Amino acid sequence: MEGRQDYDLLIIGGGSGGLACAKEAAQLGKKVAVVDYVEPSPRGTRWGLGGTCVNVGCIPKKLMHQAALLGGMIRDAPHYGWEVAQQVPHDWRKMAEAVQNHVKSLNWGHRVQLQDRKVKYFNIKASFVNEHTVCGVTKGGKETLLSAEHIVIATGGRPRYPIHVEGALEHGITSDDIFWLKESPGKTLVVGASYVALECAGFLTGLRLDTTVMMRSIPLRGFDQQMSSLVTEHMASHGTQFLRGCTPSRVRKLPDGQLQVTWKDLASGREDMGNFDTVLWAIGRVPETRSLNLEKAGVNTNPTSQKILVDAQEATSIPHIYAIGDAAEGRPELTPTAIMAGRLLAQRLCGQSSDLMDYDNVPTTVFTPLEYGCVGLSEEEAMARHGEEHVEVYHAYYKPLEFTVAERDASQCYIKMVCLREPPQLVLGLHFLGPNAGEVTQGFALGIKCGASYAQVMRTVGIHPTCAEEVAKLRISKRSGLDPTVTGC
Repeated sequence: MEGRQDYDLLIIGGGSGGLACAKEAAQLGKKVAVVDYVEPSPRGTRWGLGGTCVNVGCIPKKLMHQAALLGGMIRDAPHYGWEVAQQVPHDWRKMAEAVQNHVKSLNWGHRVQLQDRKVKYFNIKASFVNEHTVCGVTKGGKETLLSAEHIVIATGGRPRYPIHVEGALEHGITSDDIFWLKESPGKTLVVGASYVALECAGFLTGLRLDTTVMMRSIPLRGFDQQMSSLVTEHMASHGTQFLRGCTPSRVRKLPDGQLQVTWKDLASGREDMGNFDTVLWAIGRVPETRSLNLEKAGVNTNPTSQKILVDAQEATSIPHIYAIGDAAEGRPELTPTAIMAGRLLAQRLCGQSSDLMDYDNVPTTVFTPLEYGCVGLSEEEAMARHGEEHVEVYHAYYKPLEFTVAERDASQCYIKMVCLREPPQLVLGLHFLGPNAGEVTQGFALGIKCGASYAQVMRTVGIHPTCAEEVAKLRISKRSGLDPTVTGC
């Protein structure tokens, strides 16, 4: 073992939250170290510094989503006078290489930023020795002891494999692999109904690959269910196939290399099977906490979820050890919340601020082919919290101007605003399904964070012609029973 090294702050995990916390603390004068180590996926996929978002999450996902959207624009182009060949092929290899090169540039950027801020970076796998010390092991087996006054656990999570399914581990891949495939995945079965499942199925369909989603129960659990139904309805009408109420039981590799999947229909009890080139598991994520030896430090976890129990200060059961991001219990599994929580924690540790992270009214967007952005409460949550008689829901089906000339179907372009019924009708939640949902939702999220009322939204002048202006024109309530379809410009 090498000698002990002392730091003011040691961060375990070089993802969004960990890096944000490290850079902020270093800038405020603390002596900081980051330890990060990526265990290759069962398929052997490995990547660099930056965590899930940069390498196998938000960034490559959004770029492949964009690639798929461009395919739709190519189909629209002739309506706008562009003479485009009817069958324009897509080259997966070229797209994947470009996406991977961008990701690698971000890995390099993170390393440079740590160096610039004098943060010591260790590419080692860490586990606790005691409440102030961790032992890090390199790929070659060399051990290093590091100790620090404060320790932040920001190890994130990894995709869950259904280990009860025969052949799942040997023959399936996850979101840890899909973005690093050199060759097209071909005909793909996506198992799961999470946002990861639907986003991946969406861009695969958009890239003209035969794609099927197998769902055990409801799509997008935890999201507004009316919006979730519209998301899957749109996907189904644009070529994604759905196997509802089904669970896989076996994956076998055939002599020709194809994967034969056997599944059970839960309603009828019947077994069925189909052949695919790729099986992608998207059934949830597990926190990266098991290998940390948390018990050596006295850090408590939820025995069911394996997530670390934290308080409002992000502190664990040991006051000088903290946990942020996906590894912490009860926190949204979102990059921006981890980043903000990390920065605020660094500021508190450096005596710069006493501000706590506010996890209410956090906006997010599901990047399915028709994007779904939301902030605040779902309709179901609002009813459960306030009672149906105290909630007013304003809604509209609208047609984006861009869809008109291209003769695109806008059946699922829908907005709803969930409000308290009592004037001035505080906005409890906003749900937007349509193009550029992330951009639209981000703007309105500020208003909702500031306590916007329905009356204030109605006094906001819209920008014409945009999809976002439809939010400021929501006049029809569900309670009225009137047709919410927008007519005219």
